[in-house]
Order: sequence, then C-alpha cells, then structure tokens
Amino acid sequence: MGFFGPARQGRKDDVELGKGLWRRAHDRFHRGLDRYHQVLEGVEDEQLYDELVHIANQLADLSPRVRLVCVEAQRLVPSDGLDIPGSLAGVHRALSKAGNSLATTAEAAAMLRLAVGPIPVGAASVHRRAEAVFEQVAEAERLLSEAGG
Repeated sequence: MGFFGPARQGRKDDVELGKGLWRRAHDRFHRGLDRYHQVLEGVEDEQLYDELVHIANQLADLSPRVRLVCVEAQRLVPSDGLDIPGSLAGVHRALSKAGNSLATTAEAAAMLRLAVGPIPVGAASVHRRAEAVFEQVAEAERLLSEAGG
C-alpha cells in the first residue's frame, strides 16, 4: 500500500463516511474484526482453529456490507457529530448492536482459546454470537432500504 496509502484511505473514509456517527459505527465494526483475528493467533487446537477461521471469514465477508450501509447512511443523513438522526436511528441501533455482538464473538473465541482439555461442543458459542452479528447487519440493511437508501 505505499507510504501514503493509510493517509489516502483516511481521507477517502472522511469523504464517504464523514467524521461522525456513521464513521464511528464503521470503525467499531472493524475494531471487532481486528480483535477476533488477534484471538486466532493463540489457538493451538487445529480443529478449533479451522472452525474459528471459518467464522472469521464469514464475519469478514460482512465488512463491505457494513461499509456500504454506513456510506449510504452518510449520504442520506450526513453526520459529523454524535447526534443520532431520527430517520435512521434504527439503522444506527442495528449497526451498534452488530459491533457489540462482534466484540462478544471475539470474547467467546478468546474463552475457547483459553479452555483446557477437549472442547465438547467446539465453537458453538462463537457460532451463536456470530449469528447475531449476521442478523444485525441484515437488519441495518433492511432498515436502510426502507428509509430510501
């Protein structure tokens, strides 16, 4: 990505996402993804690792969708502050829940990483939490579509 890559991406994000609410929702989601991937580094059980990587790939596939929702929301109701726009409050709520659920998904993966001995149900708890992330991103997309985005 070259020396100026991160600066250019930051400026592009400022233009597309603004510097307010939608940018924060986008960045929160990406911090959760980063955290989940960091957790993978310490997984020693190969079968568990493969299962968690599969979940990581599915969560990463949500990234462009979250960005698209945030970009479109910024276009419809620009935000440079922290005020939640009434017409897209549900979109923001769904994105916030998705970011929080992603953080708890990473936490569940970290707990599995620390488990001693065989894990009888594998990554079932991580799957359940990841499912909430998928549902909340879909809800944000649905609400945005209903709002005209």
